[in-house]
Amino acid sequence: MRFEQIQNGDISLRVAIDGKGPLVLFVHGFPELWYSWRHQLPFFAQRGFTAAAMDVRGYGGSDKPHAIDAYTLRELTSDVVAVANALSDDPAVIVGHDWGSPIAWHTALLHPDRVRAVAGLSVPYLPSGDTSILDLFEKLYEGKFFYQLYFQQEGPPEQEFEQDLKKNLKRLHYAWSGTLPVSKEAFDKPRNASFFDGIPEVEEELEWMADEDLQVYADAFKQGGMRGPLNRYRAQRMDFDDLKELRGKHIAQPAAFIGGSHDLVRKFAPGMDLYSMAGSACDDFRGTTIIEGAGHWVQQQRPQETNQALLEFLQGL
Repeated sequence: MRFEQIQNGDISLRVAIDGKGPLVLFVHGFPELWYSWRHQLPFFAQRGFTAAAMDVRGYGGSDKPHAIDAYTLRELTSDVVAVANALSDDPAVIVGHDWGSPIAWHTALLHPDRVRAVAGLSVPYLPSGDTSILDLFEKLYEGKFFYQLYFQQEGPPEQEFEQDLKKNLKRLHYAWSGTLPVSKEAFDKPRNASFFDGIPEVEEELEWMADEDLQVYADAFKQGGMRGPLNRYRAQRMDFDDLKELRGKHIAQPAAFIGGSHDLVRKFAPGMDLYSMAGSACDDFRGTTIIEGAGHWVQQQRPQETNQALLEFLQGL
């Protein structure tokens, strides 16, 4: 594996790269790093692909601009295209997880000539409509806590996470791993609660993430802070105004979705299973894979099943 710094204008992006062949570019989510794809890079490199995973701007070895408007989907997708262009003359397959999924989906929409196919993990593609997603969450969680609304504040979320990064990152990964009841710890608390209210501290090592792996994340966020990652949530209102041309638009490229059966994301809209709608706005949808027993961190919790589903998608292109 090698690392390169790739420029997108004045933004420098760190990229981990393994193998040679058609490009598969992996895009992580919150609060992660290229390292979240450590189980995928060698697997696909060994099967004839150039497997690359970038640190999204705001994270790790990539630049971390201060302004919220530096984290719009238009800016982040331009980073993906800059990396893809630097590594391949041909269109790339883009694979995203968590926030990386909307980044991947929107790269396919905004730069269709550079995206051969797209796969989303944990967050399906649902086209935007006439109401901002944050306004929808305000209605769905009226009087209740919802983390994306809490993250709109500048300062308190950073302070809460950074108070003890390793401990809090472990609590977050545990809480969203599918091992805790959904409502009590994540959603069923008052609007004025903080993120970690009700989420227990975890002493034992996580089964799927060693403490030394967790330390990689803690070290990165200790150095770079949490403002850049949190700014992605704050830029959502800007996206609503900036991407009007994409409202209702379908994904045209071959597409696939992978999610964990216990992922909290599928219950974001109470009474609905968002994963049942994964292919509804994809014109060439190749299928949904639900990995039983997995939570939100699906490619880390269940790497073998995730890799196999992605490989079958790639082989079918």
